[in-house]
Amino acid sequence: MKKALVVGIDHYDPPNNLSGCVNDADQLAVLLAENEDGSPNFDVRKIVSSEGQVSSATLHSAIRDLFTGDAETVLFYFAGHGFLDQDTNSGFLVTQDGSNPNWGINLSAVLEQANRANPNISSTVILLDSCQSGFAGEVAGLGGVQASVIGTGVTLLTACHKEGEALEEGGHGKFTDILLEGLTGAASDVIGRVTPAALYAHVDQTLGGWEQRPIYKANVQNFITLREVSPKVPKDVLRRLVKYFPDALDVFHLDPSFEPERGEETERLKDVAVVADNVRIYRELQQCNRHGLIVPSEHDHMWHSAVFSGGCKLTLAGAHFRKLAEKRKI
Repeated sequence: MKKALVVGIDHYDPPNNLSGCVNDADQLAVLLAENEDGSPNFDVRKIVSSEGQVSSATLHSAIRDLFTGDAETVLFYFAGHGFLDQDTNSGFLVTQDGSNPNWGINLSAVLEQANRANPNISSTVILLDSCQSGFAGEVAGLGGVQASVIGTGVTLLTACHKEGEALEEGGHGKFTDILLEGLTGAASDVIGRVTPAALYAHVDQTLGGWEQRPIYKANVQNFITLREVSPKVPKDVLRRLVKYFPDALDVFHLDPSFEPERGEETERLKDVAVVADNVRIYRELQQCNRHGLIVPSEHDHMWHSAVFSGGCKLTLAGAHFRKLAEKRKI
């Protein structure tokens, strides 16, 4: 079982309204509910301020339910105001009825529930698009030093550090807009899996050095897939890497019979027949080459390897996926 609680709050007391949090929650809920092929993914519960007041009591209850029972993976997403109370050194997700000193949901309490949920819940992913959300996962230690309190199986990804702002742009939070892009496929691996670590890398690379900086913390032992999209290389092709390369260091030898489009070498190769099965294999190898799994062994391009009887070999990434195929993990 995989379940997700997705929360978006735009409607606060003026002038503190936001404009992109509900949009973000709506779109994220749709993406998480299904993989790209339409197969079920997370069982999503969505709470947004456009459909009723999001009070502290409502959100407390929903978070408690999220971390109750057994599950493979749970995900908590919050978009709205965040607040760091300097007097009490406490971070909060601000609800619509939040006010001093009870701003809403205490970040430490969310982390505590996530930490306690393991092992009944194998993996917990917390995504926070709110100001000062980087405070999550820290507690005051001796001398006021902050220490990480990420428990087993917990992954935390926030829009900014504990003193940063989570900005909105074009009707979306900048952080969530990049998350949505990543979950749609921009952050997927060759097999089509989108992981929290890949999402962080995508956000980190997209945001400039002068913009808000995301925070990523994890204490995990198992691979977590948040969503699956179409593989960049079909899985059956990846499984055939073992056939094409019986050993990871082998060179697959090519010749002109693999390449029907011979260009300026057509006349020279007019007596060399094109073999349909070789062309099929060659197209698969080219596909792997485009995604960094295979490189020519003697030439700069795969075309030259074929028409001049060269070869191709696995990259380190290609050797990794060959090993996965060999172990029947694809």
